[in-house]
Amino acid sequence: MRRLFLAVSLALAPCIGCAETQSAPPANPLKYAEDAKKAYDRAVEAFLDKDWEEAKILFGEVKRKYAYSKWAREAELRLADIDFEQEKFTSAITSYRSFAHDHRSDEGVPYARFRICKALFAQLSDTVLLPPQEERDQGAIVDAYRELNSFLIDHPDSRWSRDAKFMLLSVTDRLVRHELYVARYYLRAGKFEPAMKRVQYALSTYDGSGLEPEAMLLLAETYLKMKKIPEGKQVLAQLFATYPGSPFVEAGRRLEAEIEQRHSAVPR
Repeated sequence: MRRLFLAVSLALAPCIGCAETQSAPPANPLKYAEDAKKAYDRAVEAFLDKDWEEAKILFGEVKRKYAYSKWAREAELRLADIDFEQEKFTSAITSYRSFAHDHRSDEGVPYARFRICKALFAQLSDTVLLPPQEERDQGAIVDAYRELNSFLIDHPDSRWSRDAKFMLLSVTDRLVRHELYVARYYLRAGKFEPAMKRVQYALSTYDGSGLEPEAMLLLAETYLKMKKIPEGKQVLAQLFATYPGSPFVEAGRRLEAEIEQRHSAVPR
């Protein structure tokens, strides 16, 4: 019996230890909330002073000591903000994602998701040491595009929607330019089918880029080289009707004249 009692005691010991490290529900909720707010405000002061290390410590204490208050969740967001402000974007994205996943009904979720978008976008900045965006791997840009689209679908009227739309337009522009860059590469190499498919993909996938007239002109040019005269003329007619004020219309008119000339020269 004594051995049995000892075995049970040892089995329960880790659980008892774990329970002692967890914060218990507050006995006095009002005082608990007041203390949590004061602790959070102290951490915010360090944050505003850009004393990142001190702010991390203080926000960490808020999370640990006042886990049952809303200020613990606010502290979690501020810790992610600290990483963002220090341009530790990968770490910030991970923290924001964790918050959105763990607190799905919290009012801070739209903010966390917007900050994910902003962090992804911040990583796309061009530098003189790197090749143009259209020549680089597009994985990060695709991630930003998907995140921004998802955010705007879920939170179309949020206070951050205007900034998100601006970022989405910029990201979409980059993705379409990449597709047109690759299409022109194929066109110069005489690989007309892949060139056509890249332009068609850009037009069907990335709506609202502002590059539709340029893409349509390139598609018509590709059709001409493929000797697909009706298809080329149809694309040009759509370009003229949809974007009459575009500077690409003039080039389209010249291409149309070239198509007509070639078509009329074919023996009947």
